[in-house]
Amino acid sequence: MVRPSVDDYFGDWKQREALVQEMIPVIGQLFSQRNVGIFIYGRPLHNRSVTFIMKSHRFVRQIERNEMSEFETHPVLIALSKLDLRHAQIDLGKLTVSYMNHLNDSKADSEDVDEFVRQELASIDGSKVTLKNKSQDVVLYGFGRIGRLMARLLIERTSTGEVMKLKAIVVRPGGEGDLEKRASLFASDSVHGAFQGTLRVDHSSNSLIANGNVMKIIYANSPEEIDYTEHGIDEALVIDNTGVWRDQEGLSRHLSSKGAAKVLLTAPGKGDLKNIVYGINDDEIESSDKILTAASCTTNAIAPVLKVINDEYGIKQGHVETVHAYTNDQNLIDNYHKGSRRGRSAALNMVLTETGAANAVVKAIPELNGKLTGNAIRVPIPNVSMAILNLTLGRDTSKREINEFLREIALHSKLQDQVSFTEAPDAVSSDFVGTREASIVDSLATIVNGNHAVLYLWYDNEFGYCCQVGRMVYKMAGVTYQTYPAEEFK
Repeated sequence: MVRPSVDDYFGDWKQREALVQEMIPVIGQLFSQRNVGIFIYGRPLHNRSVTFIMKSHRFVRQIERNEMSEFETHPVLIALSKLDLRHAQIDLGKLTVSYMNHLNDSKADSEDVDEFVRQELASIDGSKVTLKNKSQDVVLYGFGRIGRLMARLLIERTSTGEVMKLKAIVVRPGGEGDLEKRASLFASDSVHGAFQGTLRVDHSSNSLIANGNVMKIIYANSPEEIDYTEHGIDEALVIDNTGVWRDQEGLSRHLSSKGAAKVLLTAPGKGDLKNIVYGINDDEIESSDKILTAASCTTNAIAPVLKVINDEYGIKQGHVETVHAYTNDQNLIDNYHKGSRRGRSAALNMVLTETGAANAVVKAIPELNGKLTGNAIRVPIPNVSMAILNLTLGRDTSKREINEFLREIALHSKLQDQVSFTEAPDAVSSDFVGTREASIVDSLATIVNGNHAVLYLWYDNEFGYCCQVGRMVYKMAGVTYQTYPAEEFK
């Protein structure tokens, strides 16, 4: 790409801004009318601002070692919009890079963009695939930190409504003004900002209506009290984000509710329940599974990196230390708590506590059994945590080699939704609020000495984890999108 002169930077920016303004309605129509999601290296572009899309173009610099321009993506987007695409997820960034490589290799005329895109997407152009015969009904059991973020994600991905709809939210009976208070908490979040859409309260149906999605608020003290069919809900997938029940017996109570078909727990399960880390062992999910768990935020953060490191280098032994944001389980000021140390003020202290993540990883990666230990320190920030992996590897390596390996994993593999990568020299925790990957490798912090490596992984323990849960929801519902690139997008 030819860079503009200093005097031309503003004019160049205005031209690129104008191109993005033209792209936004095209992206919106593809999503809302055809259920086609457009991404740039895993970043969804529907319902996004001009600035967000332009920043996503700049993000490609650390991926392909070269900046990608709106002048390049605009014609590719227009070309793919002319095709007969349905129920697909297209990475516009990777499609554009393929096109630019094609031009460089063949010295072809840029006017062949329509033909190139047609050939690249030939396998899904005109496909009449039906994702589901019936839209999947989803119920959120609980509406706390994870529940409200899951609601945002599910609403964001509603698209045409043919695939999945959030139909109800179950909460304990509240007092006067309960609906307004829950609506307020959903609409405004001190960590994640305002809900990107419209929200209204409908007292006549006891519902919250977000971007046209009607979410019935059902008051109940236990699953046995609920008949979902009375609310027009059937064969529902219930997402339990309360953590009250974590074993087979407790979670089975949801299945006693008429209209409930499957249960997903947003916490580590106990006993023989399958703990799934999406991207690592989601191949264990079977259509017959009635109850699954999504493990913990920390397990989701560390398992993908541990898996690929073990596959490539071997792990003899290791220790996982998590520096974790405080949670509602802790006290704001000193007070009684059944757990050791957690009764001390979360806002004033670093609190040493335990984590089961190192042991839980073994359920997803059995070959690491007996090789990992773990501990945790809760620190006075509300969100975004860090996992420090102190590993003894099976062979010597270098900082450059291991970082390049992880960069390739993060950006050019089936784990691109689970692992991200940063080279930012001034990165701090708040920079990663709202990240959709399970973890982000801080490459500049990597330490390697022979076969000893220390890796630093940031992770949004709220939103990033919810994105992992969301991927599980779609898999449990039997939804598989057509994708480009087919071999990487998962």
